Amino acid sequence: MKSFMLPDLGEGLAESEIVEWHVNVGDVVKVDQVVLTVETAKATVEVPAPYAGKIISRYGNEGDVINIGSLLLEIEELDSAGNAISSPQKKHDAATVVGNVSHQSHNVDVDDFWVGSSEQANPAKKSLSALPSARLLAQRLGVDLQRLQGTGPDGLIVESDVQNAADQQIPGTEVLKGARRTMVNTMTESHLQVAAVTITEEALLTEWKPGEDISIRLIQAIVSACQHEPAMNAWFDAETMTRCVHSTVNIGIAVDSAHGLYVPVLRRADTFEPQAMREWLDTTVQGIRERKIGREQLQHATITLSNFGAIAGIFATPVVSPPQVTIVGAGRIIEKVMIKDEQLMNVKAMPLSITFDHRACTGGEAARFARALVQDLQRPSAL
Repeated sequence: MKSFMLPDLGEGLAESEIVEWHVNVGDVVKVDQVVLTVETAKATVEVPAPYAGKIISRYGNEGDVINIGSLLLEIEELDSAGNAISSPQKKHDAATVVGNVSHQSHNVDVDDFWVGSSEQANPAKKSLSALPSARLLAQRLGVDLQRLQGTGPDGLIVESDVQNAADQQIPGTEVLKGARRTMVNTMTESHLQVAAVTITEEALLTEWKPGEDISIRLIQAIVSACQHEPAMNAWFDAETMTRCVHSTVNIGIAVDSAHGLYVPVLRRADTFEPQAMREWLDTTVQGIRERKIGREQLQHATITLSNFGAIAGIFATPVVSPPQVTIVGAGRIIEKVMIKDEQLMNVKAMPLSITFDHRACTGGEAARFARALVQDLQRPSAL
């Protein structure tokens, strides 16, 4: 029998959330058959089976957060006739790469320990058997392993046991997972690293036609503003004191979902026509709702758009995501009264909040970017 552990999914990501199991106990699987889908800090990933055989045990439930090396499956190898292959000694093999899975074997040590001095000194003490990763998780979440009944082989405590116990400790609390967990790290990094300044403006939408596509107009306006003031379409590295000003515009578009915040990237937005932008946006949002978005779709943004006004809010202080230096926030469109040619008139206005990293951008660059953004939004529709 072989044991399959959660492999290293790349980019130094230690944690993953089980999104969906594709196999059950008793199923027979082939090599490279997808057995489960997990979500990392970057995206959702399909994990293939490194071995062929019959599923004897399955560990972890949908929604559990697990670490690299966590036990996922125990697979019994079968011969050509479908009979179990006996093995003189049980091996625990762990895959390390998704796709091209390593078949190198190594022993997995389960952390068996006694609470107290020793079994002989105090036989009344309860013996605990727990995976090392479960022990670490218990320490981090403040879970007492003595109170747990393991669901693994012979009462082995696995990560899902610790996770479930943590969820039950305080009513109404939950352990953050998936995109929400990623947001914690991203916002913390931004707070510690970015010298953030926010400039606000308003775009008067007097020239807009009924039914104007707000998202597409915002994307087009950002592209135009980046072309007028390229310094805002850049990455900054404080360690090397270098700034990379990009010639193409890759816009990260913040998308709210029930699973948390995702920021898919419309690459080379400066080359898209409005209809193509809308098709990309609709397809991407649907993929996020179904939790079927690839890691590559969330990478390499050079500037970010947050259209929070689609829900609520007028002005805000959007948070820059390093190494980017700019994020544009669009608030809820409001009606205002203004005087034009000595006449009172009602107009619709879009509030804009632009946060920039003052280490890499000057106030003048930010102001010129804001002016170009407003000018593009105030132009008549091209249709």
